[in-house]
Amino acid sequence: MKVKVNEKYNFNVDINNDEITVDDQMLSVDSRKLADGHSHFIYDNKSYRIELVSENKADKTAEVKVNGRIYQVTIEDQYDQLLKQLGLDNSQSSKVKEIKAPMPGLVLNVIVAEEQEVQKGDSLLVLEAMKMENIIKSPTDGIVKKILIKKGDKVEKNEILIQFS
Repeated sequence: MKVKVNEKYNFNVDINNDEITVDDQMLSVDSRKLADGHSHFIYDNKSYRIELVSENKADKTAEVKVNGRIYQVTIEDQYDQLLKQLGLDNSQSSKVKEIKAPMPGLVLNVIVAEEQEVQKGDSLLVLEAMKMENIIKSPTDGIVKKILIKKGDKVEKNEILIQFS
């Protein structure tokens, strides 16, 4: 499996019973499970206290505390790798490339800027329709590539408002 730490460091990890191989190098590790989500490892004559802070099984991500320092960990197993090779990985399929107007209306405010990184649920713009203000939120994580509207613009239903890269 592939393990990514802090979106920066990549490792190929194989765990077979008590044998751990990282990047084709066998590691001699003495480990003990202490309590739920807590472990203790000794590797290369150094002691490591490990705590599972949080885990998202759907995204295969976790937050792990090692000797007081927190690390973000992402795991990609053999099935994820196969789906990616076939072009069927859901990380790409769930990406939204554009935001369209859900109804005709008037753009009251554009909250984001081009090249801005947004998270799922972040407010993008305010659209007035039928005397009601509607906050249009991002359906996905991404970077705003282009904003095709400005404050004061009248838009039609399904008109493209924002594009993501």
